[in-house]
Amino acid sequence: MSEPATLQFWYDFASPYSHIAAQIIEQKAAGLTVEWRPFLLGPIFKAQGWTDSPFNLYPAKGAYMMRDVARLCADLALPWRRPSSFPRHSVLAARVALQLPPHEIGRFSRAVFHANFAEDLDIAQEAVLMGLLRQLGLPLALLDEATAPEHKIQLRRATEEAQARSVFGAPFFLVGDEPFWGADRLDQAVAWARAQS
Repeated sequence: MSEPATLQFWYDFASPYSHIAAQIIEQKAAGLTVEWRPFLLGPIFKAQGWTDSPFNLYPAKGAYMMRDVARLCADLALPWRRPSSFPRHSVLAARVALQLPPHEIGRFSRAVFHANFAEDLDIAQEAVLMGLLRQLGLPLALLDEATAPEHKIQLRRATEEAQARSVFGAPFFLVGDEPFWGADRLDQAVAWARAQS
């Protein structure tokens, strides 16, 4: 019997569609190995010539996205509260996430997304992340360590790897080199991964 395929889940904590994927991926991909891969969309967008999120650069697109995410969350019975500030800075949360072992990163990531998109909390604030770490029973020292040079480099390298693997948005799923973009492609990515197992 072959080993379960690995489904890489690339996400940015500022991405509403990544929020949706994060809340449902473990259930959808049961039996597969899910590899949580936080990165930053900002440098990816900059490389495409954008100075901001496309949802801010194109107001009609941004308005549609907020309505679409609200509908999707309602359909999936996921709590949703439109963030009062968008996009929120996700650097610190991503640096914390990258320090976590595989069995903890998903739990922390879901909590960060919930704080951002269900509670409208500013995930760029240390106090918010400290509260989440405390609530999850994770070491509070992770927050201090997140500002260490090695963790800054770790996040930079994760983002560079995303770029090198042609990740251009979030959420983005990879099964080997097979790419799937968007929360609406999660089922397809899972089916592809199961076919490889």
